[in-house]
Amino acid sequence: MTQHYRVSHRTTYSYDDDVSDSLGIAYLVPRDLAWQKVVSQEISIDPEPGDRSSDVDYYGNTVTYFQVTEPHRVLSIHGLSEVEVFAPVYDEAALAQPWEQARPAERPDVPDAWQALDLTLPSPLVPLVPGAHEYAAASLTPGRPVGEALTDLMHRIHAEFTYDKTATTVTSTIDDVLGTRAGVCQDFAQLTLSCLRSHGLAARYVSGYLATTPPPGKERIVGADATHAWAAVWIPGESTGGGWLAIDPTNDQWANDRYVTVAWGRDYGDVPPVKGVIFTEAKKSTLRVEVDVAPV
Repeated sequence: MTQHYRVSHRTTYSYDDDVSDSLGIAYLVPRDLAWQKVVSQEISIDPEPGDRSSDVDYYGNTVTYFQVTEPHRVLSIHGLSEVEVFAPVYDEAALAQPWEQARPAERPDVPDAWQALDLTLPSPLVPLVPGAHEYAAASLTPGRPVGEALTDLMHRIHAEFTYDKTATTVTSTIDDVLGTRAGVCQDFAQLTLSCLRSHGLAARYVSGYLATTPPPGKERIVGADATHAWAAVWIPGESTGGGWLAIDPTNDQWANDRYVTVAWGRDYGDVPPVKGVIFTEAKKSTLRVEVDVAPV
């Protein structure tokens, strides 16, 4: 079964004085994958950049670089794409192996294990804290099948942590999330990474979108969607998921054909939708983000 989506992601910055120079980086182009096909994509920037280019980063993500030198008080970055998404099919034998055998360091027999090794290490936003190691140990019991262990950890985070937009900020740490037992999807994804990496498993942060459906009897609200984040764990074996099991603790499910994958890396800092530097004397600024994931 194939799902077809049109994804619109518009980021608008407004300032109370002129910006003379704005340099930015955007991760807004979805990835072409075994389970996802990009039908079309474009990124529009207003004012028009004097310099603009795109490249592919270390993890294979498409990155757009731009510089706007025309004085401006409003900057708009709009990503528009159409994608076809298929539900990944996983190797049951791979999911049944003991989780210890899914650690890249233990699998020199698997050709791509070395590529996963860097995702077992701490990263700037995902330190390997004792609290995360201890929390994961309840799911990663000796010899437990890796698919079952990962699903149990996902269930527990969903059940024991509260989704609360006010509970964390951009400076909140893994220990903060463990302490408050609350956060948003980025927090839960990064907590999952710390839990798994601290036990030697390779896990990556995935950024993208989740297609939502309105409540029964309600019309779909255009622009009311949001970016989403989840985790993917390396599991040696054959699958259309590329040897990675994508789990979403926020929604307590494996990623399926409702998930649009844009980029992945070590943590959120590697793949924010938009980031940059500006030169201005403005005292105030506002940020507005509008996301729409519409079935086609």
